[in-house]
Amino acid sequence: MLPSGSRMRRGEEFADAVRKGGRAGRPTLVAHLRVPPEPGETDDPPLVGFVVSRAVGGAVVRNRVKRRLRHLMRERLDRLPRGSLLVVRANPPAASARSERLAAELDVALDRLLRRRESPETRMDGRR
Repeated sequence: MLPSGSRMRRGEEFADAVRKGGRAGRPTLVAHLRVPPEPGETDDPPLVGFVVSRAVGGAVVRNRVKRRLRHLMRERLDRLPRGSLLVVRANPPAASARSERLAAELDVALDRLLRRRESPETRMDGRR
């Protein structure tokens, strides 16, 4: 399970990540990442929140999707910069997606978001 100190709970944090952060969409999920202006100056852990609407399914299905996403994010938490806010919104196909597909799409979304915030000079792969 995701550590308690890394779980987003306040509505303002969700709104800040969605409105001011970058966005990367995939068929099963959409990720919004807000990185503080000076990420190296904060000791706050990254916070992660999940949005699973009724369009995904009934209460049992929504809770299952949230549990699966929390489990996947626990393994990827160290990739996020300190003090960042990440909101993962599940789309309706997430209800029937296998865990491997959810993991792959979460990785792609995170890679895109983290790559966007790198400047061209600091990229390791040499691309611009």
